[in-house]
Amino acid sequence: METKEYAFKGLVMNGFLMLFVNAIILIFGILSFIFGVILLGESHGSDGGWILGFSVLLIVIDIIMWCGLMQQEPNEARVTTWFGKYSGTFQKTGFFWICPFYVKKKVSLRARNLDADPIKVNDKTGNPVMIGLVLVWKLSDTYKALFEVDSQTMAANPNTIGSDTKGLMNALENFVRVQSDAALRQVAGQYAYDDEDNKSDEPTLRSSAEEINEQLELKLNERLALAGIEVVEARINYLAYAPEIAAVMLRRQQASAIITAREKIVEGAVGMVKMALDKLSNEEIVELDDDKKAAMVSNLLVVLCGDESAQPVVNTGTLNH
Repeated sequence: METKEYAFKGLVMNGFLMLFVNAIILIFGILSFIFGVILLGESHGSDGGWILGFSVLLIVIDIIMWCGLMQQEPNEARVTTWFGKYSGTFQKTGFFWICPFYVKKKVSLRARNLDADPIKVNDKTGNPVMIGLVLVWKLSDTYKALFEVDSQTMAANPNTIGSDTKGLMNALENFVRVQSDAALRQVAGQYAYDDEDNKSDEPTLRSSAEEINEQLELKLNERLALAGIEVVEARINYLAYAPEIAAVMLRRQQASAIITAREKIVEGAVGMVKMALDKLSNEEIVELDDDKKAAMVSNLLVVLCGDESAQPVVNTGTLNH
């Protein structure tokens, strides 16, 4: 991915050293100011005026230099501009001093989590489904994040972008949310919710989670590259039929499950009946003609395939009068 970001190459000094220097300058300026006031009071107007003016100028310069001090934590960065021109991104960690005339906009490089609410989309077969995703993202190009998309005016308070990192990151999160919605609709429309007939090898939203997640991550990276955002991970975390067809689809799934179970039951029952007839014949326990075999098969199938327990009827023979 092409990037326009580069490291800041301006003057950077140790923050503690400049803190000490600024304190010395401030003390010297205050003492000079007091000395100038004393000279004015002793009728040394010319010397006192020069010293007083010099001390005021020194204090003003020192106040400006104090603005160059900054502290930066791990996975933070400052995007610097020099009177509107991009001057690089400062990513070192610690306490530093940079020329206060650089505008330094603070951004976070830490990973952020987005749990998108489920949205309604139409799958490949046209069925409305509810689908949601969760993704982890972070900034990979600070230049694009600030200057390729209008993230600054999208923030709640654009005037505080330099110090209000939360406002800027929330604006970028809104950008991620909108683009993730579009990517999710695009990916979900390419697959069916489920293989309804169990006869196709095509991937579906239910059965091919890993493939769907890979496609989703790919589409998101394509869309978010414009804003210098990298998707670390994207996964579908919610999948269901839309409420208007959920009840019908549930009955269809139940019917399919019942048919599949019945097929297994009948297959097993036929095998057991065959085994029983073969065993009776091989061990010559009893000889059955075709009518009795048919009756026995019918009775066994009723017992084995019935939902309820069979009630046995004991035949004790016939009574002769």
